[in-house]
Amino acid sequence: MARIVQKFGGTSVADIDRIKAAAQRVKRAVDAGDEVAVVVSAMSGTTNQLVEWTRAVSPMHDAREYDVVVSAGEQVTVGLMAMALQDIGVDARSWLGWQIPMETDDMHGRARILDVKADEIVRRFGLGQVAVMAGFQGIASDNRITTLGRGGSDTSAVALAAAINADRCDIYTDVDGIYTSDPRIVTRARKLDKITYEEMLEMASLGAKVLQTRSVELAMNHRVRLQVLSSFEDAPGTLVVDEEEIVEQEIVSGIAHSGNEAKITLVRVPDNPGIAAAIFGPLSEASIIVDMIVQNVSEDGNATDLTFTVPKDDLARTMEVLEAAQDRLGFERVVGDPDVVKISVVGVGMRSHAGVAMRMFQALADKGINIQVISTSEIKISVLVSDAYTELALRSLHTAYGLDAV
Repeated sequence: MARIVQKFGGTSVADIDRIKAAAQRVKRAVDAGDEVAVVVSAMSGTTNQLVEWTRAVSPMHDAREYDVVVSAGEQVTVGLMAMALQDIGVDARSWLGWQIPMETDDMHGRARILDVKADEIVRRFGLGQVAVMAGFQGIASDNRITTLGRGGSDTSAVALAAAINADRCDIYTDVDGIYTSDPRIVTRARKLDKITYEEMLEMASLGAKVLQTRSVELAMNHRVRLQVLSSFEDAPGTLVVDEEEIVEQEIVSGIAHSGNEAKITLVRVPDNPGIAAAIFGPLSEASIIVDMIVQNVSEDGNATDLTFTVPKDDLARTMEVLEAAQDRLGFERVVGDPDVVKISVVGVGMRSHAGVAMRMFQALADKGINIQVISTSEIKISVLVSDAYTELALRSLHTAYGLDAV
């Protein structure tokens, strides 16, 4: 017998037939003797509709009332799932975020989970009952409903799994696991049996959309074993686990890419102490996230070029902030380029192997792909290239690191 959290995303509960199919998966686990808690998202498209309504009523709406509205989608699904389970003979009860309670801070629209009081759910396991919990929602200290932001149901599921000491948290989605690269682009990508928390966290932050970054971070901190599975076929998924669980680790586990990048270059920035702080301070105040940064060597000791990346949606705002500060900062001009993509190779095996970066640079050079910016961490190397080379770069690197399915 195991204690399992099963999370079903929006496409997995998109209509009544899919809710019933998900209920059958839950029943199979219950019949096998497992204690099961279920976490559900809103039905596919529901949250988008609710968000549109809030904007139509009031573009500058109260964030607390926004959360009341957009959390309603999960309330519908959680009740329907409990009813579907009862209809096939499974004792089930629905729980909303405030009933557990899933305690959060008061950052409405993007709240962070502080604590999960799940003692009552554990007690009901002893009575043979399945808990069906609404994902994405919680409650702040002032008893106002909060929501966790996009992808928050994954985070809800992991937090619940940690709170009840679950043996595993199964994330059911519209894909059947985690692949070495995007299989829609790299046709020879293969599904991984296991991947480490660190690798998955890097992959998620670098553009892989299978799991939400916060959920992976939470799973790593609490050592919750995750499994990504398909809702639509019975096939083995991918386990996200501690590095120690993977006996023979690949040097590189995956190739990720993110098209949500824009490159900013400040031309002839004064080469003075404190200039970087003066540049990035206003961007921080404007809540603009800066990623890759490279500064050229100053030839004359007076001026240098500084290049960095920001989310593509923030390009116009970044240009506006910098142009407003041009006279004070003293650079010659600012140039923005949205036509770039970040390509990253990820693998914990990099820690103990030399030549990983050289192989990446050589593979791209062989295809005539120019590297504009480079950044590294202990288990990843990222480069910025023209987005016209996205497919060629991904496929070339996938082959270069021996990741192609045979």
